[in-house]
Amino acid sequence: MNTETKLSVPTIVCGGCASGIKKALDKVSGINKVEVNVDTKLVTVEHTEEVSREKLADVLDDAGFPVE
Repeated sequence: MNTETKLSVPTIVCGGCASGIKKALDKVSGINKVEVNVDTKLVTVEHTEEVSREKLADVLDDAGFPVE
């Protein structure tokens, strides 16, 4: 079963940020889809139940994109 998690990432300012976020999350097993909205600074992740919000936040933090 898939879950959708929305994360607020205030440091998203451009398409390069979006690309970096997608690249970081693509390395995580269990993630099916990543959408980054630069205007709203929201990252929407479709993933399996095994992937926690905390895991997503940790990956983004490690990539230089802390979650609010």
